[in-house]
Amino acid sequence: MSAAYFITGTDTDVGKTTIAAGLLHAARLAGLSTAAGKPVASGCEVTPKGLRNADALALLAQCSLPLTYAEVNPVAFEPAIAPHLAAREAGIALTVQSLLTPMRHILDKQADFTLIEGAGGWRVPLADQDNLSDLAMALDLPVILVVGVRLGCINHALLTAEAIARDGLQLAGWVANIIEPKTSRLEENLATLAERLPAPCLGRVPKLKLVTAETVAEHLQLDLLD
Repeated sequence: MSAAYFITGTDTDVGKTTIAAGLLHAARLAGLSTAAGKPVASGCEVTPKGLRNADALALLAQCSLPLTYAEVNPVAFEPAIAPHLAAREAGIALTVQSLLTPMRHILDKQADFTLIEGAGGWRVPLADQDNLSDLAMALDLPVILVVGVRLGCINHALLTAEAIARDGLQLAGWVANIIEPKTSRLEENLATLAERLPAPCLGRVPKLKLVTAETVAEHLQLDLLD
């Protein structure tokens, strides 16, 4: 087995990295080798080793292959702002081409299970007319969608699924990350998502008291992926 996916979300702060780390951990529990990439990250901390992003570090911790931080997250910005704005302020040309080579480097390692995680939602701008979705298209990867379950998530999820299909990519699966458990008519909302999204639900992740890759993995089913 050598499978790779691009993981995106219905919005920012919907738990993409939480779910990605859980998927990677589930793969490791299944005896698979793992690798991951976070091509661009904003909101990084200044450390003696350079800029470090908490999401990228969480992904790196679940990679069984020996990867460096720079391999996983080649472009890092300190301000917690949209990547294209952070790149403009830093004087960096952030394009699909600049991210394509390092992410192909990750994919070329041929781990059994690889995830490339986007930033924010599907249509996050890079520079000029480039979007992060263009990177997913250039890599030609099937997509896993993290749905942050709260009021309004159905619209966000369906629009994202439509955009993924319009871009010519396969929606391989989706995960319901229940970030607002008191959402009115929660079960009915989840049923609607299951009926309308053209891919299997890989799991429902409840609001957890202890959020770790291990606890998230308990709620995910990798075997539903093609």
